[in-house]
Amino acid sequence: MVLNMKITAVKKDSNGTITEYKLDNGTVINQEQAIQMAENHQLEGCNVGTARNGKKYIRSNADGDESNNLDQLPTF
Repeated sequence: MVLNMKITAVKKDSNGTITEYKLDNGTVINQEQAIQMAENHQLEGCNVGTARNGKKYIRSNADGDESNNLDQLPTF
């Protein structure tokens, strides 16, 4: 059984783009790992979107509450 992990904090580059994610067990994963985990339904509250340029990215599930969006999480 795979336990779903939750993203609790993010790391951003100088442009404000999220580059790494900290999970609730303390593990830090990069964008590629986060996309793979989300596609495998291992990340709680997240899904994979595709930008206009075709690049995949991680996003919060839409729930009308901006306070729990990935961009609003604490940084590390």
